[in-house]
Amino acid sequence: MKIPDCKKLETFSYFDAENEKKTRYVLALTFVTMVLEIGAGSIYGSMALLADGWHMGIHAAAFCITLFTYRYARKHKNSGEYSYGTGKVGVLGGYTSALILGIVALGMALESVDRFVNPVAIEFNEAITVAVIGLIVNALSMVLLQDHSHHHHGHEHHEHHEHDEHNNHQPHQHGHHDHNLKAAYIHVLTDALTSVLAIGALIMGKYVGWIWLDPMMGVIGSIVISKWAWGLMKQTAPVLLDKAIDPQYEMKLVAKLEAEEVTIQDMHIWKVSADHFCATLTLHDAQARTPAYFKQCLQEFDTIEHLVIEVNPN
Repeated sequence: MKIPDCKKLETFSYFDAENEKKTRYVLALTFVTMVLEIGAGSIYGSMALLADGWHMGIHAAAFCITLFTYRYARKHKNSGEYSYGTGKVGVLGGYTSALILGIVALGMALESVDRFVNPVAIEFNEAITVAVIGLIVNALSMVLLQDHSHHHHGHEHHEHHEHDEHNNHQPHQHGHHDHNLKAAYIHVLTDALTSVLAIGALIMGKYVGWIWLDPMMGVIGSIVISKWAWGLMKQTAPVLLDKAIDPQYEMKLVAKLEAEEVTIQDMHIWKVSADHFCATLTLHDAQARTPAYFKQCLQEFDTIEHLVIEVNPN
């Protein structure tokens, strides 16, 4: 039996060549700095610097996941293997990176607490120099990813976008949410934060004698990173779990159908990517009107980009 040649849902595919290129550059910078900081942190005895180096190392692994995600999405973009395209591939990459961030935060916290109990001597001048180099690399990486940096700082923007999307029924004007690249950006941002904390701790330790500040900055950094990781997981998990659409949006759709004097026998509306929804409706209509008629009635609900309607006259 020949499968019909159906229209591809290309809007749900997930691939961005420019973002993949940026991530590749950031991976190279991160790897070089990782080697430098781990070596210098071990030699000069700085927990903050060593934590920054290992932090970068785990982020390098996360960037490899990001690159794999882009390439996988590109390879399967038009393969037809996925019913609704590869829209969730990038979301899965972002969720995985969030888990890695959580592991990084836990490791930093445990190691920092150990340094409170078992302090070590620190060679401040050398450690500060390497930490500054790491911060410069982080800044360069953030510049490479700056086109999408607003995704991290704009959690309120994300919620506002969802509000507009659900209540004003406007089509998407700002492109898709690249959770994969957002995860990469957060990894770079956490590296920058750790570098800043390390530099501050080392300077205070050198000139004021507050050696305890070095592991303290590790604890503070782990708390901040945990918060960012949790926020990213909260944004990606609902997509992976086929979260339903906003209840108010659904109620307006139901009201529209009930105004047509039909009975809704079954309805499912769920996310198939970071920005796209699909819906299946089973209606009872005594007038035996066609599915095309009801699709026309629901045309204003353009947040739902793939709508399947079954009409039962009995």
